[in-house]
Amino acid sequence: MAKKRPQTKAKRPQATAGEIPVVGAREPCPCGSGRRYKACHGRAAAQATTALVHRPFEGLPGECDWVALRELVPAATVELTLRDGLPEGVPSVTLATVLPMAWPALRRDDGSVLLGLQNDTASGDISRDLADTLQQALEAAPGTPVQGRRAPAEGPRLQDLLAPEGAFEPVVHTGFEFWVPDPENATPEVTASLERANAAAIPTVRLQSVDAAYWCETPDKNHLRWVMPHEEERLLDALARLHAAGRSSLGEGTRLVGSFRAHGLTVPVWDLPSEITAQDIEKPAAEFGERLAEALAADAPLTHDERRARGGLTNRQVTLS
Repeated sequence: MAKKRPQTKAKRPQATAGEIPVVGAREPCPCGSGRRYKACHGRAAAQATTALVHRPFEGLPGECDWVALRELVPAATVELTLRDGLPEGVPSVTLATVLPMAWPALRRDDGSVLLGLQNDTASGDISRDLADTLQQALEAAPGTPVQGRRAPAEGPRLQDLLAPEGAFEPVVHTGFEFWVPDPENATPEVTASLERANAAAIPTVRLQSVDAAYWCETPDKNHLRWVMPHEEERLLDALARLHAAGRSSLGEGTRLVGSFRAHGLTVPVWDLPSEITAQDIEKPAAEFGERLAEALAADAPLTHDERRARGGLTNRQVTLS
């Protein structure tokens, strides 16, 4: 049999990595390699979008409150300040715990933007996903909700879009009336939706005496959930020292019962008697903050009792994210 003559192909022009656009996973890679995008430049992009960012809100003002609003608080809003100022026609940008229909964002009729925080995200970096949604909302037509999508792997994060200075001051609401500009004159359908959402919201209050601590009311007992910025191992040691010494409570009838782990931060949780209000716990929380600062400064090895207390706290730790 005659040998087949080898065929030659003209060399395709190669593009640099920075010039490769995102295309469908099964389409030929635009770099000219001849492979599918998912097996070529799309592989790095996919890995970048699925890699979990341990502390997505690190570096933002109010990181602990970002975590609380993402995981613990039903209804709250925060006015956001953009690094480059508000675009023309956008009077304000407001972060909200959740939006109607679980929209990722909404451009209102007046041009203002609401950005939802408690939505599912498409990648392992919540900050990048939220930044992409925010950019879409800033460019959306007024009166338009914004749908979620996979953010570009090299797209900006919230840390790139939001002003690094200034306070992050959540306003906790008793319900979701902030969804609509004029809830008293809302349509019956909107009113019914608000009533359903409000009925499911756990009453929550942000303490004023300490940072990122939230009192909440449940049918059987109340709780204090306090998002703390300290490194986890050091914080657990400090809590164990206080617990072993009988100094971890917030007063009579209260008890440190464990902690959550959320977005790289630790959230100690106390059970409170149902009669203890948020106002009642303000002073005890401030006093506990002083005791905790002393315990965090200690560097002696844990005693036997302290190690046992630490083991109990670790066994009762739940990871939320």
